[in-house]
Amino acid sequence: MTPDVAGDGLEIGPGLRIPLEVIDVRAETSGGPGGQHANRSRTKIVVTLRLDRVASLDPESRDRVVGALGPVVRSTASRFRSQAQNREAALEQLRQRLAAAMAEPELRRPTRATRASRIRRLEDKRARGRQKQSRRTRDDE
Repeated sequence: MTPDVAGDGLEIGPGLRIPLEVIDVRAETSGGPGGQHANRSRTKIVVTLRLDRVASLDPESRDRVVGALGPVVRSTASRFRSQAQNREAALEQLRQRLAAAMAEPELRRPTRATRASRIRRLEDKRARGRQKQSRRTRDDE
């Protein structure tokens, strides 16, 4: 679960590393049940990445990420009691979201319907037409 965070940045993919200086990390109170511990302890971590501050992204990847996630990408983690564990979890979540948004979509190869599927479709249409025909009222009755 630990993200690939070295001293110089967050590794998103092969050859792409985002410097930690451009990622804003903020600690907040997590809220929810837990009494005063939850109300006073700043264990929830919010990481924010403004894509216009990332120089290591090529324009094509940047456009893909902005289209999928917007110009500002946020990730939060509050499931652990430890601020350090929540920081790791939030950075890993950010890394996964960025990697998924930058992945090139697979091109769909159009295929033709099989002969059997075309025959089945036409038979279903005829059966539906016969069923509707049988529901119609007749003028001679």
